[in-house]
Amino acid sequence: MIITRSPLRITLGGGGTDLPSYYKEFGGFLISAAINKYVYSSVLEPYANGIYLKYSKREKTNSINKINHPIIREVMKKFKHNSKRIEITTLAEIPAGTGLGSSGSFTTSLLKCMYSLNNKKINKYQLAEAACDIEINKLKEPVGKQDQFIASYGGLKVFKINNNGKVNVSSLDITKDTKEKLQNNLLLFFTGYTRFSSLILKKQDNETKQKINKTIENLKEIKKIGYLSKKLIENNDLYQFGKLLDHHWNIKKKRANNMSNAKINNIYEDALNHGALGGKLVGAGGGGFLMFYAKNPNLLRKRLRKYNINEVKFLFDEEGTKVI
Repeated sequence: MIITRSPLRITLGGGGTDLPSYYKEFGGFLISAAINKYVYSSVLEPYANGIYLKYSKREKTNSINKINHPIIREVMKKFKHNSKRIEITTLAEIPAGTGLGSSGSFTTSLLKCMYSLNNKKINKYQLAEAACDIEINKLKEPVGKQDQFIASYGGLKVFKINNNGKVNVSSLDITKDTKEKLQNNLLLFFTGYTRFSSLILKKQDNETKQKINKTIENLKEIKKIGYLSKKLIENNDLYQFGKLLDHHWNIKKKRANNMSNAKINNIYEDALNHGALGGKLVGAGGGGFLMFYAKNPNLLRKRLRKYNINEVKFLFDEEGTKVI
């Protein structure tokens, strides 16, 4: 049996500029951090012929084309010679639809598993691009390149995406003390809402392709925030970074009417009055996780208990997708 794991992520700045509809015209820029919450994949050869799949559902088939799960189906098309007898199981520590990049983590994890099964090497960049090819080109999902790249690389990374789709990957230039302070003061709370990110991203994707000025200017502002976030974090000015998150959220909310809701807005405003400098919904929006940068983490935790929303504590992951 081969088991792989791939980290989920939080976005620290520039999210949304990694979609092809934007970066092909203007170039993308964002900062992302892998966290120690994972998607796991395992592969083995069972005793009976067939393709056995276990995820949130179960499938048994003898044909790749009859696989219902779109990502597994596309991955298996790359490894047709393994389809006579194979069992694939996937597990996630955090449910899908929560804004932490689970589909990108799922794809990189399964690809790494299949390459290992076949004793083939694939580097981090190749793995990320292979996952992007499946989600963006093969499945035509309105997603960007952030999730696959941060899942593959791990760490706290800066991604600059050229117009041709080439991704330049670098690490945030920060001290150990800054990293620990960032890790200790960033808090994640589950809103209780899951959602299909494609519903929000499809709107952004279409409006960008149609050159809707409001959407393009919004994303340009988000990219500027990404650059400023990098500068503030690398200068250890985490107070201003926390304040910038609030500005980021106010800009992001303008991109779609269903980006937030009354309950989330209420929690957010209460958090700002009880220890948080700023925050935002992670991912496309609409639900999932609220991330805050807190000047007083314990005060914030205590206040948000009244809403019965769970905090998910995390550390940064430094390894990326790996065989375990």
